[in-house]
Amino acid sequence: MLNRYARAFMTKVLTPVAKLLLRLGVSPDVVTLVGTAGVCVGALGFYPRHEFFWGTIVITAFVFSDNLDGTMARLAGRSGNWGAFLDSTLDRVGDAAIFGGLVLWYAGQGNTLMAGLALACLILGLVVSYARARAEGLGMTANVGIAERAERLVAVLAATGLVGLGVPEVLLTVVLALLAVASLITVAQRMLTVRRQALSSA
Repeated sequence: MLNRYARAFMTKVLTPVAKLLLRLGVSPDVVTLVGTAGVCVGALGFYPRHEFFWGTIVITAFVFSDNLDGTMARLAGRSGNWGAFLDSTLDRVGDAAIFGGLVLWYAGQGNTLMAGLALACLILGLVVSYARARAEGLGMTANVGIAERAERLVAVLAATGLVGLGVPEVLLTVVLALLAVASLITVAQRMLTVRRQALSSA
């Protein structure tokens, strides 16, 4: 739900920026690549040094660039399989960098609980995305679940940024635990959805 409303809002906000970049001759693919690079720099350059607030600021500035490049592609009439593939693939890279940065910090501090929770979020988040992609590759759908990408990003970035401002770390612990559980439930939901479709078409 948040994913749909967030995309609609961000599209309205970013449309003037998209038009400007297109007039300047900037390609949507370039925006995708720059956005992913920015997320990775913010996550892997700041989080492992415990600079949670500034890392979150940098990541937030780039993480929703997929809305911008998508808007640019539609305005330019260049929406296609390549752009969608590049965008989805690099989204996974950015997401992994965010949780990977947290894993690096907490593993380095010997905090196995937090490192484990962040790692669980990283792995399960990738499986959530893979389950949908694999289902669609088989001609089925799996766009269900309580923990889609937008929800996961908003939750982890908000919690990490607040911890960086001095909020007790227990907030991030709770958020990571909830995200891990929600992601696991989403994987199960998608598996059951695909199983019903597969059985009904057998």
